[in-house]
Amino acid sequence: MLIGEVARRSGVSARMLRHYDSLGLVRPSVRTGGGYREYSGEDIERIFHIESLRSLGLSLRDVGRALDDPGFQPSALVDDLIRQSRQRLAEETELLTRLSRIGAAEPAGWDDVLRTVALLRALGSRDAAQRQRAALSSVERCPVPVEALVEAALGETDPNVAGALRWALAHAGGSGEALALLAQGLASPAAEVRERAVRAVAEMEGGEATAVLRTALTDPGGAVRRCAALALGTRGVADAVPVLIDMVVRETNDADAADVLSALAASGPAPAERIAAGLADRLAQGTLAPSARLSLVHALAEVPGPTSSRALAELSHDEDRAVALTAAHVLTLRRAARDS
Repeated sequence: MLIGEVARRSGVSARMLRHYDSLGLVRPSVRTGGGYREYSGEDIERIFHIESLRSLGLSLRDVGRALDDPGFQPSALVDDLIRQSRQRLAEETELLTRLSRIGAAEPAGWDDVLRTVALLRALGSRDAAQRQRAALSSVERCPVPVEALVEAALGETDPNVAGALRWALAHAGGSGEALALLAQGLASPAAEVRERAVRAVAEMEGGEATAVLRTALTDPGGAVRRCAALALGTRGVADAVPVLIDMVVRETNDADAADVLSALAASGPAPAERIAAGLADRLAQGTLAPSARLSLVHALAEVPGPTSSRALAELSHDEDRAVALTAAHVLTLRRAARDS
C-alpha cells in the first residue's frame, strides 16, 4: 500500500508518516516493480501501535524504545505518565478555579481583573502580612469571590490572618453563599478545618448562622463543640448548656463557659434553675477533682436561685479547703445581698 493510501485509511497524515520514516520508527518495507515503496501489513500494524502509544502521552523516542527494546519495562514509564497527567490536571484545575473566581467578581474592565488577580495571589502568599492585607482590603477596595475567602479562612493557621478573613467573610456580600460553603467545611475530616468553619460562622449574624452552629454541637471534635457552644450561648441558645457545663467541669475554657452560663441564667428564673440543676448533677457524680469542683463553685456563684444555693451549701463542706471556703464566701455574699 502506497503512502497516500495508508494516510487516507489510517488517518495519519503523509507528512507524519514521512517523519516516522525519517526517525526510523516505521519504514515502507516493500518495493514495487516500478521502484515505489509500499507499506506491508506488518508496517501498517506498527503504525497503529505507534498511534496507540502516542495517545498515552509517550514521546516518539519512548514509542521507539517501547516497540524495539525487548527489555523495555513499561511500568516505570506508565507511572511517570500518570504523575505528569495528575500534575497537568491539578494545574488546569487551579487555572479553572482562578478564572471562575475572577468571573464571579464581575469585573467591569481589565483593571478590575488585575486587582482581583493580585488579591487572589496575595491570599495564597506565604507571607502572613500579605494575606492579612489582602483579607482586609477584599471588602473595601476590590471584592474577592466568597469562595476564595472561605477557602482561605478554612486553611489559615495564622491567628491574625484568620481573624481578618473572618471579618471579611462577615462583611462580604452573599453571606448565604458563605454560610453554605462554611457548612460544607463542617463536613471536613480534619477537626482543625471544622473549628475554623465554626469560628467564621460565629461572627455572622442571623438565624441561618445559628442553625449552622447548632449542627456543630454534636461534632466529634471537642474544640469544635466548645467553640460552637460559646457562640450559641452568647446568642441565648439553651441547647449549648450541656457542652458549656462540660467545659466548666473539664476546666477547658471554663471561665468563658461560666460567663456565658451566667448570661443565660440572667435571662430568667427558669433557665437559671435548669443551668443550676445541670451543674449540681455533675457535682453529684462525686468523681470530680478539687480543681473541677472549684470551677463549679465559680460557675454556681453566677447562677441565682435555690438550686445553686443548695449546691453551694454542699460545697461549703467540701473536703478541699479552697473549695469549701470559696463556696462559703459566695453563700455569705448571697445572704448579705438578700438581707440588704
